[in-house]
Amino acid sequence: MESLIQKIYSQKSLDELNHDITCLGKDTKYNTISFCKDRLLTSLLIFVLIIIFTNLGYITAPFITVIYYYLFYYINITRKLNRKSLRLEHESLYFFEILTLTLESGRNLENALIVTCDNVNSEISDEFQKALNETKFGKSLNEALNDMKKRIPSDTINNIILNIIQTSQFGNSILDTLYNEVDFLREKQILEIKKQINKIPNKVSVISVIFIVPLIMILILGPYLISFLD
Repeated sequence: MESLIQKIYSQKSLDELNHDITCLGKDTKYNTISFCKDRLLTSLLIFVLIIIFTNLGYITAPFITVIYYYLFYYINITRKLNRKSLRLEHESLYFFEILTLTLESGRNLENALIVTCDNVNSEISDEFQKALNETKFGKSLNEALNDMKKRIPSDTINNIILNIIQTSQFGNSILDTLYNEVDFLREKQILEIKKQINKIPNKVSVISVIFIVPLIMILILGPYLISFLD
């Protein structure tokens, strides 16, 4: 099955899928091969069932199968990646605030990360802890952080990690970098909250149209309908 999948998919597509699955980590039960296998087999099953049990199956089956094929990726990969990215970004502000305070006490970056990971219980803290564990097996901190970027689906966090790596390499002030990044994360979260607040009137309008307006119409027209029926 593995050789067949490698013939069907290009190596670039498999590499991209492997990257996405790596970013999901424990949030998915799939590896690259098992995902492709389930996606192909279930798509083929749906195609056959539509052909057998519907009158116009030979027309509708290709369209429905293609929709399912892409929907399978969205549900199992894209949607989960988006959720994880939002979750990590939400946790990142507190994590980097603590990291900044730890660096202000005079510790170097690696020691500050160790202290921060020990005191912050979150998913992003676990990712940094993995990077720190890799340094115990011969990797430099910058190498471990570069590898960590491959496991993070958030461009925002990856840009912060990249800035930390570059600051460390060129000997600039990590504290100044983190001050800027914390301000950026705080501003971004404020904008997200405002965005959610701005959506409330639209949601209220939809709920009003669906539930409240029909109820008002019934209350207004009810007596007339009753008298008409009488």
